Amino acid sequence: MKVNDILRVKGSTLFTVKPDELLASALNAMAEKDIGSLVVMSHGQLVGMLTFREVIQQVVKNGGQVGSTTVQDAMDAQPLTCTSETDLDDVRRIMLERHARYMPIMDERMLMGVISFYDVAKAVVDSQDFENKMLKAYIRDWPAQEGTSPTPV
Repeated sequence: MKVNDILRVKGSTLFTVKPDELLASALNAMAEKDIGSLVVMSHGQLVGMLTFREVIQQVVKNGGQVGSTTVQDAMDAQPLTCTSETDLDDVRRIMLERHARYMPIMDERMLMGVISFYDVAKAVVDSQDFENKMLKAYIRDWPAQEGTSPTPV
């Protein structure tokens, strides 16, 4: 399974913010849209990611206040990225190793979407459920060998 399989199901709705916007404004957008991350874009290019992790770290740095902090002050300026052709097993491993909850999907310099660890976990569970159903159906239709009676399942 590839990342583009997740994007196909999830869709490619993107929520972005500019690096010079106030962090308070970005927080309002995240709360309003019930999302855990914003892609930071400048002049059509990905320049960072803002997730609740970076927000919490910045608020702690500011003594519990958001104040006049900008998105650029809080964002991860070098987020992990992958392509739409990246294998899901690779994404899962990378996200686990780096404790990343969100990953922008880049094809060349084009932002294709963002996947979350939830999206990856859901895709794996859905795939396993489908495989289990197929195996159970195959076992139920298993042909009996000559000279033996079929065993009820």
